[in-house]
Amino acid sequence: MTIPSKYDAKKVEDKWYDYWMKNNYFHSTPDEREPYTIVIPPPNVTGVLHMGHMLNNTIQDVLIRRARLLGKNACWVPGTDHASIATEAKVVAKLKEQGISKSDLTREEFLQHAFDWKDEYGGIILEQLKKLGASCDWERTAFTMDPEMSESVIKVFVDLYNKGLIYRGYRMVNWDPEAKTTLSDEEVIHEERQGNLYYLEYKIEGSNDTLTIATTRPETIFGDTAICINPNDERFTHLKGKKAIVPLCNRVIPIIEDEYVDLEFGTGCLKVTPAHDENDKNLGDKHNLEVIDIFNEDASLNSFGLHYQGKDRFVVRKEIAKELEEKGILVKTEVHTNKVGTSERTKAVIEPRLSDQWFLKMEELAKPAIKAVLGDDTDINLYPKKFENTYRHWMENVRDWNISRQLWWGQQIPAFFYGDGKEDFVVAETREKAFELAKEKLAVISTEMEKSFKIEDLRQDEDALDTWFSSWLWPMSVFDGIRNPENEEIKYYYPTNDLVTGPDILFFWVARMIVAGYEYKDEKPFNNVYLTGLVRDKQRRKMSKSLGNSPDALKLIDDYGADGVRVGLLLSSAAGNDLMFDEDLCQQGKGFANKIWNAFRLIKGWEVDASLEQPETSKIGLTWYEAKFQKTLAEIEDHFSKYRLSDALMAIYKLINDDFSSWLLEIVKPAYQQPIDKKTFDAIIEVLENNLKILHPFMPFLTEEIWQYIADRNTEEALVIAKYPTIKEFDTTIITQFEFATGVVSGIRTIRKDKNISFKDAVELFVIDNEKSSKDFDTVIQKLTNTSAINYVSDKVDGASFRVKSNEYFVPISIDNIDVEAEVKKLETELKRAEGFLFGINKKLSNERFVANAPEQVIALERKKEADTIAKIETIKSSLASLK
Repeated sequence: MTIPSKYDAKKVEDKWYDYWMKNNYFHSTPDEREPYTIVIPPPNVTGVLHMGHMLNNTIQDVLIRRARLLGKNACWVPGTDHASIATEAKVVAKLKEQGISKSDLTREEFLQHAFDWKDEYGGIILEQLKKLGASCDWERTAFTMDPEMSESVIKVFVDLYNKGLIYRGYRMVNWDPEAKTTLSDEEVIHEERQGNLYYLEYKIEGSNDTLTIATTRPETIFGDTAICINPNDERFTHLKGKKAIVPLCNRVIPIIEDEYVDLEFGTGCLKVTPAHDENDKNLGDKHNLEVIDIFNEDASLNSFGLHYQGKDRFVVRKEIAKELEEKGILVKTEVHTNKVGTSERTKAVIEPRLSDQWFLKMEELAKPAIKAVLGDDTDINLYPKKFENTYRHWMENVRDWNISRQLWWGQQIPAFFYGDGKEDFVVAETREKAFELAKEKLAVISTEMEKSFKIEDLRQDEDALDTWFSSWLWPMSVFDGIRNPENEEIKYYYPTNDLVTGPDILFFWVARMIVAGYEYKDEKPFNNVYLTGLVRDKQRRKMSKSLGNSPDALKLIDDYGADGVRVGLLLSSAAGNDLMFDEDLCQQGKGFANKIWNAFRLIKGWEVDASLEQPETSKIGLTWYEAKFQKTLAEIEDHFSKYRLSDALMAIYKLINDDFSSWLLEIVKPAYQQPIDKKTFDAIIEVLENNLKILHPFMPFLTEEIWQYIADRNTEEALVIAKYPTIKEFDTTIITQFEFATGVVSGIRTIRKDKNISFKDAVELFVIDNEKSSKDFDTVIQKLTNTSAINYVSDKVDGASFRVKSNEYFVPISIDNIDVEAEVKKLETELKRAEGFLFGINKKLSNERFVANAPEQVIALERKKEADTIAKIETIKSSLASLK
C-alpha cells in the first residue's frame, strides 16, 4: 500500500468510524469477562455539541477504549434526556411560528407535536458525538421518555407514594413565570442584583397618623393583608391593636405583633404579603391572615392589581413607583443590593407562589447516600476529593424535593382524582388499577357512588414529573433494572464503574442517583465519580453564546481533526479544575498527529537487509527504550488510578514525541541511503505498535490508520480491540545512564552550533570522568554527534568544554574555524553571569541566621549550587585561556 505523504484526518475519521460500527466493536453483551460500564450523562434532547460535552465525552471515550484494550467487556450506554422545560419551550415556540397556541391543543395533540420535534431534532447531539470518536454502544441508545423508561419512572413514583415518602402539599414554591412551572430549590440560582428600597406611607384607620414601610417590591402592595411590628419596639406602642390602610386599593388590614420583625432593618414596620413571600406566608399561617395572590402564571398582575391588570410585574414596579410618588405615598427611594432567585433554565426571576405540589421526603432517603460518599468505609469515590464538602453541605441540609412541574412534556403524575376534594385521589401505575382503588375508596363512602362511578370519571393530575425524577434512575433503568430487577443485564453491568460529569449537577443528578441506587438496588450506582471542570476561555470567562467566546465544536474537528481536538481539550484540562481552553493546544494536537505520521513514514521508508548484523547502537537504544516505555506505562497506570487523564496523556506525549521520535529513531536510523538490519526493524515496528496501543484511547483515528498500514490485519486484529501492553519490571539504571548520555550529546551539539562546526566534520571528545559514568552509551553518543573517538583523560585538554554533573568534556577546536573575538566576548559575558550567581550563593551561605535556621536539605542544595558554579567558572576561564 502506498502511504500518503500527509495525514488526512477527514478521510481517516469517516473511514475508521464506519469500519468500527460495521464490525460492531462497541457493542457489549454479558459474558465471562469482567464488565466495565459507563452510562453517559444524557445530554438534553434539545442540545447540540458544545465544549463541555466535548470534554466530558472525550474523557469517557478515553476510559472506555482503554478498558476495551485491557480485555474488559466495555459497555458505554448513550442516550438523551427529555429536558422538560427546555424542550417544551422549543416546541411551544415552533407551534407559535405556525400560528398554533399550546392552549388550543389537547395534551395528546401537544405531545404528538413534541415527539415529532424530538424525532426531527433529537438525535443531533448523538450524531455529533460520533464525529468526536465516541465509542458508545449505539444499539443501547436510551431516551428518558422511552415507554420502558417512563414505565420505570411511574413504578418508582407509585412505590414511593405507597411507602409514605411522596405526599401532596399546598406550599410556597419557586415559580418560573417564563416556563410557567415550579422549580425545585436546587434549580434556582441566587444572584446579587442592584435594585431600590422604596419607603411607603400607610395611613392608620380612624386617624391622621401614618406608618412607613420599606419594600423592594412596591407592586406587591395589592397583596398586603397585614402590617407587622415587633412587640418590643417602643417606637410603635401607639399602633398596637390598630389597623392600616393599603395605598391605592384602600384595603383595611390589621397591625399584628411578632418578634420575627427585625428592629434594626428598614423602618421596623413590615408589610405582610402571604401569597408572595415564604416568610410572610409563615407569619400569615401563624396569625390566620388572608392570602391574596395578585399574579397570573406569567407574573403579570391579575384583577387584584386594579388598573395595572395584565401588565408585567417589572413594568408595574416602575409605573406604580411613579404613581405613589405623585400621590405623596412614596417618601424616599434608596439604592439597595439584594439576592434575587433566577431560573437555572430560563434565567427568569423566580416568583414565590402558593400552589398544590407533589413532594418527595428526602431526609431518610439521603442517609445511605451520605454514608456511601462520606462514611468511614466509603463505597463511592469523588475525584477530586474537594467536592466532598459540597456534597456534604447539600446532603446534610437536604429539603423535600418538589417533583411536580406544570408541564405536559414529561411523565404525567400517576395520581387520579375521583372527586372534587383535594384528598380525593388514588395513585396507581395504570388508569385501570386506579379505577379499582377509587371504587374501593368510594365504597366506604357510599355503595351507590361506587356503583355509578365509571373509569371515564377519573381525572388524572395534569402535572408532569421533574426531569431529574426520571434521570435519577438512569444507571438502573438503562438496564431495565426497575421493571425487571433480577434480569441478566442489571446483574452483570450494575453497579457501573465510572461516572464522568460536571460539578454543577453533583446534587441535581449524582447525589439523587446514589439515593435511588440504595433505595432500589441496595447498592451504589457507580464506584467512582470524576468531576470535570467548566470550560472557560483564556480570560477565564465561562463559555457562552451571549459572550460569543464558545468555539463551534464541529468546526474545531474540521480544522484540527478529532484527535487534535481531543488532545487539545485534555492538555487544557486538569482534574476537577476549570479548563482554560486554548485553540493553540488543538493545533499542538494536530502537530503531534503529523509528527507521529511522519515518524511512521520514515520507518516504512527504510530498506531492510536480513543479512545485516544488528549494530551495538541499536541494541542498547532498544534496551533503553523498553525500560523507558515500562517506566512510562507504570506512570500512566498511576495517573489513571487517580483520574489524572491530562497527566497520563502528557506522559505518552513526551514518550512518543521526545524519547521515540527524537532519540530512539535517531539512534537506530541507518546511514543515508543505507539499509537497516531486520532485527532492529522488527523491534522498531513492535515498539511503534506498543506506542499506538497506549495512545489509542486518546487518538483513536490516527492510531488505527497507522496500525492498519503496518500490516494486513483481519477484523479480529483491529487496534480498537488489541491487547494493551502489560507492565513488567524494568531496569532504572539504564534510564539514568541514558539521561546522562543525552546531556553529553546536547553539550557536543551546543558546541557544534556555537562554533558553527558542520555535522559532516567529525570531532574528537576528551573526558575527565569524575562520575565514573557508564561507557555503554559511548557508541550512541558517537553516532548522534559524529564523534570520531571518546578519550578518557585525567587532565584538561585545550578546546571548547562543558560539564555534565562533575564530568568535564573537551572538544579540541581549531582557532582557524571560529570567530575568536566573538567567542571571547560571549565567554566573558557567561563568566560575569556565573560570578554574579556565585556571589549571591556565597552571601546566603555566609549569613549565620540563614545557615542556623534553614532545613538541612536546603543548605545542601545551596552548597551543591556553589560547587557546580565554581566548576563552571573554572571551565569558562579555561576556555578563555585557550583562546587568548
